[in-house]
Amino acid sequence: MIEKITINKHSSIRIQGDKVIYFDPYEIEEETHDADVIFITHDHYDHFDPASINKILRDDTLLVIPGSCFEAWSDSGIISTQVVEMEPGQTMDIYGMVIETVPAYNVMKHYHPRRNEWLGYIVTFEGRRIYVAGDTDLTEESKEVRCDIAFVPVGGKYTMTPGKAAELVNIIHPDIAVPTHYGSVAGKPGDGRLFKSMVDDGIIVTLLIRHKAEEEEAAAEDIEE
Repeated sequence: MIEKITINKHSSIRIQGDKVIYFDPYEIEEETHDADVIFITHDHYDHFDPASINKILRDDTLLVIPGSCFEAWSDSGIISTQVVEMEPGQTMDIYGMVIETVPAYNVMKHYHPRRNEWLGYIVTFEGRRIYVAGDTDLTEESKEVRCDIAFVPVGGKYTMTPGKAAELVNIIHPDIAVPTHYGSVAGKPGDGRLFKSMVDDGIIVTLLIRHKAEEEEAAAEDIEE
């Protein structure tokens, strides 16, 4: 499954299978118009990017958004009439995929208040439960997630730090963990590798965001070893 997944940058995830699904498309350069379903976690600019959405949208694409983001969608200029609104704690079947929503919010910070009812998603896709956490801290709801693949933000400030994200992953123990939300809008290029160093043995950590600075640092360490 992991070979079917790419991260454009930040939290912009694309999964290719029988259907093509995106989460929070951001700074998409190429016009592909290949999306079957687009999931939006919340309406901050680095997660809700109308220009990118229009580049991957088709006439029959479904756009899944938090209900609280309906006004932002209405004002966005996105060319789509097929919008599905979801609330925290909801389950829905879309194209044979079971979609579950998880609240995404900050605990001690003001950037993502719980009252906004922004979302993380668990999508059962080709037999695997995929959790995209959205912009969240370590919360009681996130600790209850059961999934095979987890995408978790690690850049700190607006979301979890690498240490807190690793703590969450070690609790929910997916087969594969993928760090997101670092090295551009927030966090440092090395945050993904720092996260990886704190994740328990038995969980595969895959770094799908590649930064030049991170690659140079890793190469230097390999030479020293």
